[in-house]
Amino acid sequence: MTDTRVDGRVLRGERTRRAIIERAMDIASVDGLDGLSIGRLATDLDVSKSGVITHFGSKEELQLATVRAAVEVFTQHVVRPALEAPAGMQRLWRLCELWLDYERGIFPGGCFFANVAAEFDARPGRVRDAIAQSQLDFRALFERLIARAAEVGDLPADVDAAQLTFELKALGTSANGEFLLYDEPAAYDRARAAMLARLRGLATDPSLLPLS
Repeated sequence: MTDTRVDGRVLRGERTRRAIIERAMDIASVDGLDGLSIGRLATDLDVSKSGVITHFGSKEELQLATVRAAVEVFTQHVVRPALEAPAGMQRLWRLCELWLDYERGIFPGGCFFANVAAEFDARPGRVRDAIAQSQLDFRALFERLIARAAEVGDLPADVDAAQLTFELKALGTSANGEFLLYDEPAAYDRARAAMLARLRGLATDPSLLPLS
């Protein structure tokens, strides 16, 4: 009986923590990580402040946990399904499409990382380091997929993976900013068209990419 009660408390604690993190990601995508507060989360979720504090201890730990959870969401919705596509141009294009879909539809404030990166880019500390690492990892993934596409012959052997990554990421980031600032969903369509044109111009076999 005691074990059953303990297991029940553990499960309730896990559910509460999960609910706090999910709400924290939504808030941070709109108001930034500084928009998180113990009181706001407690009110939104109808739990006690002590219940929130018990799970995280401090605002910084809450922010770090929120960043880690957002990385997992990004991995689930973008990275893993992209890696299921055939290696080469198809995998690279799948990454582009899934990234734009993520920006468009997962969080109420658009791309979680675009928002919090702008918030913390000039503020040294553990939270900035966690955000920066997540973006370095994404950049490295783009570069690896571009290099792999060159290895299998879908892109020229001398393609500059770092430069192409910069261009593709700039298009996606710009689309997210225009969507949020101007309430213009078509920005994602323009970014997709520009990404597609850039890759079709480089592809050794453009038929691996959609026409539009």
